Amino acid sequence: MNETTPPPGSASSGPPDPAAPHAPEAPADPGTSRATGLPPAPAPDPAPDPAPDGAPPPAAYPAAEPAPAAPGPAPAPAPAPAPHATPAPAPTPTPPPAADPDAEGAPVGRRTVLAVLGLGAAGVAAAPWLQRGLEGFLGSVAGSDPTKLTGLLPGGGGFRYYSVAASVPRKTAADYRLTVGGLVERPAEFTLRALRALPQTRLVRDVQCVTGWRVPDTPFEGVRLSELLDAVGVRPEAGAVRFTCFDGVYSESLTLDQARRSDVLVCLRMRDEPLSHAHGGPVRLYVAPMYFYKSAKWLSGISLTRDVRPGYWEERGYDIDAWVGRSNGRDDTPTA
Repeated sequence: MNETTPPPGSASSGPPDPAAPHAPEAPADPGTSRATGLPPAPAPDPAPDPAPDGAPPPAAYPAAEPAPAAPGPAPAPAPAPAPHATPAPAPTPTPPPAADPDAEGAPVGRRTVLAVLGLGAAGVAAAPWLQRGLEGFLGSVAGSDPTKLTGLLPGGGGFRYYSVAASVPRKTAADYRLTVGGLVERPAEFTLRALRALPQTRLVRDVQCVTGWRVPDTPFEGVRLSELLDAVGVRPEAGAVRFTCFDGVYSESLTLDQARRSDVLVCLRMRDEPLSHAHGGPVRLYVAPMYFYKSAKWLSGISLTRDVRPGYWEERGYDIDAWVGRSNGRDDTPTA
């Protein structure tokens, strides 16, 4: 027999269809089933109505209400506002005590004192060597500097280094010669050794350059020019002295009276050292009372003449009688 849904009112051995309509039946004994004698199973909850599109489905069970919070301590009462009062004035800052110039400072360690003294002694010991090195460098550069810009640089001791020649040869005691001639009775030639053997005169004077710089208290030492003139015998017609130099370019001149002054030297030493090449060595002229361009460097010739012949700078507009403070439109303090 095919399994089909029985018609209404017929008996069935399967479970009842919950969707089929039922006729209400009154049980014989309330609370028990007429067929089995057991309490009836609870009826299922009716299906909820379908929710509209887009709305969340209803909860299967109602949400549990949160348990009431346990009572906590009572909040502290707010402090009462303080009564209005005028603020106290800020205290005036006390200025720091003035430093006492006579008060002792922090102690200085013995090692610090010795270190400072050592550095000072080293600087003093090295200063002459550094100065000679600077002078030698500037002198060698100035001798071959066609621009003459090295003359603008201060050298050791405040000197500037000028040379009008492109280069200057070096002379030593072996090859240096100074000739004295012209209007003289006994022309002569002096070696460096011969000049050193003559009486020496030491002068300490300021050096003043016509360009403005000045070097104070500079020692010069050598033979008085007047003694050399006496040694060769000046002829009566001579009235001036001309000086030439072994750079081949520079020259200078003095009147005979100027040349015989006691502060005009054929100089061999400067600042208590043999005259360096940079300073015109081994022999130069030193004319103490005149601007320094009259003190010709690298001296090699002395010639007696009738009249003064302008030198290198005189031919270019400088004064022949170059007295410090009384020539070339300058008012420098005299050096002699």
